[in-house]
Amino acid sequence: MNPRSILAIAGVAALALSGCVKNADPNATNAINVSSTVDDCEVSATSATSGNVTFAVKNDGKKVTEFYLLAEDGLSIIGEVENIAPGTSRNLTVQAQPGSYFTECKPSMVGEGVGRKTFEVTGKQVEVDANEQEATAAAVAAYTAYTKDQVGRLVTEVEKFVAAYQSGDDDLARKLFPLARTSYERIEPTASQFGDLDPKIDYRKPGAEAEGIEFTGFHRLEMDLWLKEARKNYPDEKITALTKAERTKYGNQLVADVKALNEKVTANDFVLTLADITNGAIGLLDEVAAPDGKLPGEEDEFSHTDLYDFYANVEGARVAFESVRSIANSKGEAAKELVGDLDEQFAAMLALLSTYGNYKDGFVSYDTVNQQKRNELGAQLNALSEPLSQLTDTVLSANK
Repeated sequence: MNPRSILAIAGVAALALSGCVKNADPNATNAINVSSTVDDCEVSATSATSGNVTFAVKNDGKKVTEFYLLAEDGLSIIGEVENIAPGTSRNLTVQAQPGSYFTECKPSMVGEGVGRKTFEVTGKQVEVDANEQEATAAAVAAYTAYTKDQVGRLVTEVEKFVAAYQSGDDDLARKLFPLARTSYERIEPTASQFGDLDPKIDYRKPGAEAEGIEFTGFHRLEMDLWLKEARKNYPDEKITALTKAERTKYGNQLVADVKALNEKVTANDFVLTLADITNGAIGLLDEVAAPDGKLPGEEDEFSHTDLYDFYANVEGARVAFESVRSIANSKGEAAKELVGDLDEQFAAMLALLSTYGNYKDGFVSYDTVNQQKRNELGAQLNALSEPLSQLTDTVLSANK
């Protein structure tokens, strides 16, 4: 995952007023066209009226790209769509309030963006009734509590994993590695909000090298624990086992970084929005399907424990969905059908993943899952992602 620099939007009234939905209807009417190339981000309009605004983003370049709508400060991310392969299109729908924004693309999804342009939203403030504000506050409170609980669990599990690793008990460390990651994978989009913590904790080797930062965190320890696989994956490099001092260094840093994440999430000024919840659910599935994600088997490239992460991502997305279920159900008959569809698809996805194992007994090594089976997982993931992509738009829409 790429590092993010996101400033939270404070105030319950704002919680239901800004957000995005990825994978929206590619045939959406009145969409603003965006062409992403290697060095530009061409947008067909420079303004729109407040309410739901759809950007139809096409990758006309040769590298995977992403598109952002940024707040006036140029840092806060109002909405984003990632992993747009060359020649393909993705939609981003935001429910935007009047104000000044920026549009920007990021080819290769690393480094500085390109083609930043101003974008104005005119019209009236989008209002939310008091009952919906109360439901929104309840949903945000519940999901915030869940996030804090998961980060607290993360600290404990990482400490156990690192203790085994630093003591030289590699068999135990290998067993604990995927289990220590599950809490992180359930809330990964939230973790990515905090500057450089996500790169420190969860960057893979290619991502760290592409951005010129030190390779640390989970995957640095993973590479050391599965040296044979590391050498096979990088045959042109001389990869040696870490020394005891290096194990101490990288292990201590991972513990310190997850504790820093815990401090930020439990701070009094930590604020999530309704859009953070729904888009976080979508983002978790994007993490699975990304070119360097779990479905292609690239996330845990040395240990092949991707199915643990896959399952945890889906679990986290389901919790986010459950947090906003009552709000979605209040949006009319079509929304109720969407909720029913999501219930069905989440159950089917988790059931299919369960055929490969569970946390207690372990999941099969992902390198033993052939392409046909991966295609089946991908098909079910798509069946879940499609209705989930409609969740933000449904939750943020006016009652019908």
